[in-house]
Amino acid sequence: QAQLVESGGGLVQPGGSLRLSCAASGFSLDYYSMAWFRQAPGKEREAVSCINNGGDHTDYLRSVKGRFTISRDNAKNTVYLIMDALTPEDTGTYYCAADLSPIATMVDYEYENWGPGTQVTVST
Repeated sequence: QAQLVESGGGLVQPGGSLRLSCAASGFSLDYYSMAWFRQAPGKEREAVSCINNGGDHTDYLRSVKGRFTISRDNAKNTVYLIMDALTPEDTGTYYCAADLSPIATMVDYEYENWGPGTQVTVST
């Protein structure tokens, strides 16, 4: 059964860092573009970052550019999101998603497979 599972969320103080992981099982990520989305309470889901299947093209939400880094290790079937200089506005549930396409987009309906999410809370 194809599955994505996120991990690495938690409570962190403003200015802190977290590394999220998204591990795939039941299928290979080699041919999938991947993305991270987040949803804060009372707000719509938004795309945070995406990476194509080869790992040579990435894109970021403007507010996280320069603070977040997406990467992937196809040998480990895992995608990562390193988040630095976190602010309370980064609080939310973070989801990874997979799209069977060589082209990564920041559009949620392009993605067929989703993980259950991991909570990130940035607070004092």
